[in-house]
Amino acid sequence: QVQLVESGGGLVQPGGSLRLSCAASGRTFTNYAMGWFRQAPGKEREFVAVISWNGANTYYADFVKGRFAISRDNAKNTVFLQMNSLNPEDTAVYYCAADPTIATLLKLPDYWGQGTQVTVSS
Repeated sequence: QVQLVESGGGLVQPGGSLRLSCAASGRTFTNYAMGWFRQAPGKEREFVAVISWNGANTYYADFVKGRFAISRDNAKNTVFLQMNSLNPEDTAVYYCAADPTIATLLKLPDYWGQGTQVTVSS
């Protein structure tokens, strides 16, 4: 079993940066792919980024490439999402997700966090 808790969201001006964290618990965490999704008001949840269990492979949605970076520290059971050059369209609730593989995470993650709000506004 894997439990996920996101943190680090908040209010930021356009062009600013935020770093989200996802604290995970459970003995199987180290061998899980981890990812981030987001959901804006009135829109469907969408994929943002994913990282393999060992951190060697990462994939990003086209709309965040070059701006966001996903990373993980397995020793601390934590996954991060560094978000730079934020714009109002990035405003959403950001959710951490976990699954045994990247492929299955992209289809339907086994585990979700509660989400953390990111608001980009002047």
